[in-house]
Amino acid sequence: MEYPMIHICYRVMDLEASESFYRKAFGFEVSRKKDYPEGRFTLSYMTSAGLPFELELTYNYDQKDPYVIGDGYSHLAVAVADLEASHKHHTEMGLQVTPLKGLSEGQPMFYFVTDPDGFRVEVVRRKNL
Repeated sequence: MEYPMIHICYRVMDLEASESFYRKAFGFEVSRKKDYPEGRFTLSYMTSAGLPFELELTYNYDQKDPYVIGDGYSHLAVAVADLEASHKHHTEMGLQVTPLKGLSEGQPMFYFVTDPDGFRVEVVRRKNL
């Protein structure tokens, strides 16, 4: 049996701010969006580069306090060909960005950007396959 990954869900406090963040920072687009007024929530699915995997943003109308991101959660990852240009772009956008990092000496391989709800996105240097 195969189990392809189809989406990951983040619960967000401000749906428009989260959609804007992922659109501007990573070029994601809303692929579908559904409001459920009777359930008091909205689902917004965002995709990257036409890939089938989606980021599901869930907005619950009545959530007053920010969600607690558990200490077991780590991050979502995206790949980019020019890591340094991407890092400069995200820094110039005024986003919360870590310095370029690597797991060993040599060329940096990644950095992290934090979204409006505190979720981290790892930006990884895309390897030539």
